[in-house]
Amino acid sequence: MGATDGAPQGGTHGELMTPAEVAALFRVDPKTVTRWAQQGKLTCVRTLGGHRRFRTNEVQDLLHRSSTEDPTPQTA
Repeated sequence: MGATDGAPQGGTHGELMTPAEVAALFRVDPKTVTRWAQQGKLTCVRTLGGHRRFRTNEVQDLLHRSSTEDPTPQTA
C-alpha cells in the first residue's frame, strides 16, 4: 500500500496539501506559504510530526481570490 505521487493526503476532514504543493500552484517558494500561514492568510493543520498541511478547498479559494485581484509585485 504505497502513496500515489502528488496525491493530496487526507481523511474525512478533506484533502490536504503540503507547503510545496501549495507553493507550486502560486509559483512561490514553500517558505512563502509558511509565512502566509503565520500571517493568517491560510490556516494549516499540523501533522503528528509537526509538519504543516493545508486544506485543498481553502487553497483553491485563495488562488481564485488572488487571480481576481491585482497581484502583489514580487521581487527576485
